[in-house]
Amino acid sequence: QEQLEESGGGLVEPGGSLRLSCAASGSFFSGATMGWFRQGPGKQRDLVATITPGGTIEYEGSVKERVIIFRDNAKNTVHLQMDKMTPEDTAVYYCWAWKLTRVYWGQGILVTVSS
Repeated sequence: QEQLEESGGGLVEPGGSLRLSCAASGSFFSGATMGWFRQGPGKQRDLVATITPGGTIEYEGSVKERVIIFRDNAKNTVHLQMDKMTPEDTAVYYCWAWKLTRVYWGQGILVTVSS
């Protein structure tokens, strides 16, 4: 069964760091573009970063100085390293995958930035 499972969320203090991970199950994800979106309280779901199988990366402009996305194609995993976090980073983070005409979403994982 094809699915995406996020891990690594939780509470982090302002200025801190967090790494999210997404494990992809199923052969679909081999060769898929993968990435992360987030949805803050009362906000729409927005792109954070994406990465192609070949390593081409796109970052949303407001986070690109603080975020790194990377993937392990052999393990079908994608990770999001976030540094210098602020309360504005509080959101549910979703793992995402796209190939051809199919899109998959993870269930989402909550990240809260608060002291």
